[in-house]
Amino acid sequence: MPILALKILFGDRGKLLGLVFGVAFATLLVAQQSAMFVGLMTRSQNIIADAQDADIWVMDPSVEYLDLVRPMRDGDLHRVRGVPGVVWAAPLFKATAPVKTPEGRTKNALILGVEDTTLIGATQRFVIGSVADLQRPDAIAIDRVGFMQLWPGEPLAVGRTLELNDRRAVVTAITDAAAAFSAQVIIYARYSQALSYLPTGRNQLSFVLAKAARDLEPTNVALAITDQTGLRAHSSEEFSRRTVQYYIRSTGIPMSFITTILLGMLVGSAIVGLTFSMFVSDNLPQYAMLKVIGVTDFRITALVLLQAAVVGTTGYAIGIGLAAAFFEFVCTPTSALRGFILPWWIAAGVAGAVSVLILLSTLASLRRVFAVEPAVIFRS
Repeated sequence: MPILALKILFGDRGKLLGLVFGVAFATLLVAQQSAMFVGLMTRSQNIIADAQDADIWVMDPSVEYLDLVRPMRDGDLHRVRGVPGVVWAAPLFKATAPVKTPEGRTKNALILGVEDTTLIGATQRFVIGSVADLQRPDAIAIDRVGFMQLWPGEPLAVGRTLELNDRRAVVTAITDAAAAFSAQVIIYARYSQALSYLPTGRNQLSFVLAKAARDLEPTNVALAITDQTGLRAHSSEEFSRRTVQYYIRSTGIPMSFITTILLGMLVGSAIVGLTFSMFVSDNLPQYAMLKVIGVTDFRITALVLLQAAVVGTTGYAIGIGLAAAFFEFVCTPTSALRGFILPWWIAAGVAGAVSVLILLSTLASLRRVFAVEPAVIFRS
């Protein structure tokens, strides 16, 4: 019976290719768009994840997510340091500004100013140099992709100069910082150096990074900071989660991706459903012949489900392979899409969705098989 099922399936190559194409198209579109959405949401909190030393973020009470900055007074840093359970607290300056190369190339950059002495808040991943190189005069550290965009085709090297608001900055290190949501170039500098690059008002402190005592939960210490200072404080995990939730709730990004994913599923379902229905209709005489020789409806159902399983497995393998190839060859560590991957759980979820799509199409087509009379073979 399995051999017979495959012979019937491969007997019509045109419809077989249509079925496989429909499943592959739906798989590719749903997997690629789902993974892109997850990667984009991950980018929104990469700056938090890169500040590995800190487990508490303190901000103005009106700040809801990472990219919304309302400066605090410098004295708030000392208030946070005075809260019981806080081992240390460090300032962080965050802003965006255009940077210009001597050749005239300009890009928008994310400027992150970390504490002058400890350099807490800077990424620990460096391609050239180290975080200690930020102690040099006019020193900045730039991410690898940002360097490649400012000096395309040039080898990675330190010693290059940039202009930020008519001030000179010297690249003393190159980082492998995770991509940010709001800018393609990421620059780290000392806190005092970063303030000199950008015009600021009386309040300059963007965030306070803090560390909870080893025997205390960061969430509990964050609550204590909020109670005693009136500032908003969250653990790093909670602040990351709130940032992602803000983009999901308050922007059109999720709806855009969901619309594309649903269209992919609908188009794939239409192709598979219509093609499979035509395939079954064209092979009704064969199914009728099976009934004539005594094959039960259960055995015929198993035959059709085997055909559907072959189509679904083949189409899914092609579609998920193309999606994986996209992330492997396009989202490289040196591209603007760095950090985007195809998580295993998305691949598993798409496999489940494709299975449901195939099963529904098969069950809809089986009604005609059950209804066919064996006498049809003698009328054809």
